[in-house]
Amino acid sequence: MDRPPRKTTRALARVLALSLALAGACVCAMAAEPLALEAKIPLGKVEGRIDHMAIDLAHRRLFVAELGNDSVGVVDVEARKVVQRIGRLRTPQGLGYLPSLDLLFVANAGDGSVRLYGGAQYGEAGRLDLGEDADNVRIDAGVNRVLVGYGAGAIAMIDPASRRKVVEVPLSAHPESFQHDPDTHRIYVNLPDARAIAAIDPATRKATLWPMQAGGNFPMALRGAAQQVVVVFRSPARLGVFAMADGASVASAETCGDADDVFADAKRERIYVSCGDGFLDVFDAKDVRRIARIRTVVGARTSLFVPELDRLFLAVRANGSEPAAIWVFRPGS
Repeated sequence: MDRPPRKTTRALARVLALSLALAGACVCAMAAEPLALEAKIPLGKVEGRIDHMAIDLAHRRLFVAELGNDSVGVVDVEARKVVQRIGRLRTPQGLGYLPSLDLLFVANAGDGSVRLYGGAQYGEAGRLDLGEDADNVRIDAGVNRVLVGYGAGAIAMIDPASRRKVVEVPLSAHPESFQHDPDTHRIYVNLPDARAIAAIDPATRKATLWPMQAGGNFPMALRGAAQQVVVVFRSPARLGVFAMADGASVASAETCGDADDVFADAKRERIYVSCGDGFLDVFDAKDVRRIARIRTVVGARTSLFVPELDRLFLAVRANGSEPAAIWVFRPGS
């Protein structure tokens, strides 16, 4: 068999080497991607806004507050499909799942109720009427309390065993996102109408206000190891970092607009911000430097980062040709 000329052989070798180098570069680029879209889980015929989410880790179920649909979608994360829909709600906003009692708590803005669902078929398991505009829900498993923000300004503490409100902490304005420190049980609350953050002492149940210069502070996350409160403002669109101890400003950076959720990835020391203007922003938490801006869909502003699954779930409302879905992002190393 005739051998190819030496020049041809050298040319082929150079092409092969270049191809391998490019392939290696592509692999490195993919590995370095802070968030990679892994899947889209269709929600079916869901119209209007989608609000917050919660997770049942044991059964790999994601709960989605389909606010505009007056329903909660139950998504099997592994099968990547909706397996049930809880209906007849009244503008559901906040969700919380309590594993010890296998209970889902749904806060409804429309009638101020918190409705409970349990068991394999998510049957009705109770109801509390708080008054008006029941919003965000948090589970403080350390003290066996369910926390709900509502009304013109209050945090209700609910005993899940008796299913009664046992404590109410008054606030100066309606609470948006709030977080509790699992170590100290201190609660930090965004009060955008008061342009402030409230820090609630667990012993006295009194709130201390930290005035804010920016407005529209809706999303909040905690960085426990760094003892920091992370807040995203809408006017102007900025990410702010504050000391847990006294609210002192630590850092600030520009971010995407109309943010509604923010999460801290402790493993990678990153911060994820989901925005209604159609972007996800990724920050290096150490120096509060934006390292990526990922295009999504206008209106997709609520999300849930689940460290145990190492996934970020983004709620995408129906928008033109884009159907309602949960977009699943895998964080890069």
